Amino acid sequence: MAGIDEIVVQPPDSATWRVHLDRSMWVGGVRGLMLQALHPLAMRGVWQNSTFQDDPFGRLRRTADFVGRVTFGSPEEAAEIGRRVRGIHRALRVTDPDTGARHRVDDPELLLWVHCAEVSSYLEVARRGGLGLTERDADRYLREQRGSAAYVGLHPEDVPGSCAEMDAYFKQARPSLRVTEEAAATVRFLLWPRLPRELRHLSAGKPLYFPFGALCYYSLPEWARRMYGVLPEVPPGLVTAGLRAFRLALNSLPEPVHDRAFMPATRTMLRGCRERLGAAGYDVSKGLRGLTDPRRRPKN
Repeated sequence: MAGIDEIVVQPPDSATWRVHLDRSMWVGGVRGLMLQALHPLAMRGVWQNSTFQDDPFGRLRRTADFVGRVTFGSPEEAAEIGRRVRGIHRALRVTDPDTGARHRVDDPELLLWVHCAEVSSYLEVARRGGLGLTERDADRYLREQRGSAAYVGLHPEDVPGSCAEMDAYFKQARPSLRVTEEAAATVRFLLWPRLPRELRHLSAGKPLYFPFGALCYYSLPEWARRMYGVLPEVPPGLVTAGLRAFRLALNSLPEPVHDRAFMPATRTMLRGCRERLGAAGYDVSKGLRGLTDPRRRPKN
């Protein structure tokens, strides 16, 4: 029988599984994009090299595919998407309109900012939404995410591996952040996005998206909301209640229903993960989320 490290990148008993299987990830993903946009050069790199302004939700789904593959995919799948992402980034450049200088998109500083904004958002939203993680669990999650950072070309030792290190990183980074024209436009797009063609059947429910986008915005750190100043402030307790309600509602959805939001390739990858784990003796009758219960894992 294959060992778990030959089946998935992160094992079911990891802190990463607990966070990444939680449906609050959708809020965390959009929050991460809003936070990432505050770095002028990182935001311009996205703006100048993608269709983000036309399809921000598509970028979120592609990010979900990457995160899924380096969490639930096989080591081969994770290595392949890592090579693909590094190859794309290696070929791209971003021009700073303030100085005219051209920079590599795979500059370690930019990659580190994107990584930290992303994983800190997943963690903060999940914890505030009610996922029972201790401080030790949270540190473990960030330590595990150093492995994910390696897939995009970062050296794990250069990446924050604890909550204290992450807090120190943001404190150091904040003086270089500002709201550019592109960042302001990004928040507007994320509050009222254009749905990709394959999800246009959901257009009738689009008015419901604004409360979701607002929830993502209000989950940002206070200093980031103060920089943007897009929406009036609301009581923090109201935001926490909204996150808990959202998490409870989405976590109640059956896995096959929830997974329809992913790209077809992501759904195929997740199906392969369930099949491999099932063949290895895991009880996958309740899907991947069920495997966070130790009783559904093989007995040693």
